[in-house]
Amino acid sequence: MQGCFIVSDSVFKRYRNFLKNDAVKFIVLMGIVSLFADMTYEGARSITGPYLAILGASAVAVGFVAGFGELLGYLLRFFSGRLSDRTHSYWAITIVGYFINLLAVPLLALAGSWETAAALIIIERVGKGIRVPSRDVMLSHACSQVGHGTGFGIHEALDQIGAILGPLIVAVVLFFNGNYQIGFVFLLLPATLAILVLLISRSLYPHPHNLEVNIIKLDAKGFKKAYWLYVVAAGLIAAGFADFALIAYHFQKVTLFSAAFIPILYAIAMGVDGVSALIFGRLFDKKGFSIIILVALISALFAPFVFLGGFYMAFLGIILWGISMGAQESIMRSSIAIMSPIQRRGSAYGVFNTIYGVSWFAGSLLMGILYSFSINYLVIFSVLIQVISIPIFISILKIRKTQEKN
Repeated sequence: MQGCFIVSDSVFKRYRNFLKNDAVKFIVLMGIVSLFADMTYEGARSITGPYLAILGASAVAVGFVAGFGELLGYLLRFFSGRLSDRTHSYWAITIVGYFINLLAVPLLALAGSWETAAALIIIERVGKGIRVPSRDVMLSHACSQVGHGTGFGIHEALDQIGAILGPLIVAVVLFFNGNYQIGFVFLLLPATLAILVLLISRSLYPHPHNLEVNIIKLDAKGFKKAYWLYVVAAGLIAAGFADFALIAYHFQKVTLFSAAFIPILYAIAMGVDGVSALIFGRLFDKKGFSIIILVALISALFAPFVFLGGFYMAFLGIILWGISMGAQESIMRSSIAIMSPIQRRGSAYGVFNTIYGVSWFAGSLLMGILYSFSINYLVIFSVLIQVISIPIFISILKIRKTQEKN
């Protein structure tokens, strides 16, 4: 019995020391920023579709606004990543991006037309595109102390808590008030908290690069072959990874789940995403790059379950979709940090995010077209294009093993 207390005390001290680590504190602080930020814009995204419709937008306009906003946000990551490397103004770019990203949401309450609301929705995505590469570079410095997979996993888990809470808050507001504008006004609170915690983080850790302990000596003049192969492979996974909007459309069309239950499925997927990020992030630190092959296999499996299965199979497919999303968010960001020189890490994240986002947009568009012809075609495309990424990941693994030997 005394031995149990000794073990428990040892575990407690280990985790207490872990939490005292400055790198962990920084990761958690930035995770809290993401938690409040996700509450803001994920809460908004849960109602922007019907809000635009009420303001007079057509279905085509709604689809264009959502798709174009995402595409523009991802394209901007290339330029913001390069800018952050050239200026080293990681905090300034991150803060500007968050201000644009978050303040556009409550302003939607003042939109008098669907065109104004559409512009604000696109501006919100632009803000996210500006901030992501710089923020991830700063996080990568801290993650080098605790393990990139673990660090990014913690951040993603906190991020997804916000992604769950935001839509639930809006649902409660609508239930008691029924007014979309009031819903957007309520989202000003988490937006303000996100910016407040962000500024506190900036004050406490003005130089996150000092948290970097594993300086990787890579050629700063350009990215190596393994990096470019990795970008291509990740782009293939993105192209075959169906957006939840298409999944929800399918569920509603075939009446597999009730309209009220579909948002709950999304919340469940986001919860699985957060847990998956922690688990796979930790596995990445322990097992290395090879774990990405398992992620690719899981990602390739969700489409047959979601689009061809019945109630229980589709539910399992949503779980697989959530697992894959969380694993990608933690492992892929970790891999970029490991494979890129510290001097060009902002550009590395920018290039990766741009290609990943464009691939996802193009793949989603193609799968939407395939869906109108045959669901089977969609499933075949989704599975095959993701499976093609596996031999590329294997070749990257061989390159990395060769480099380690040399």
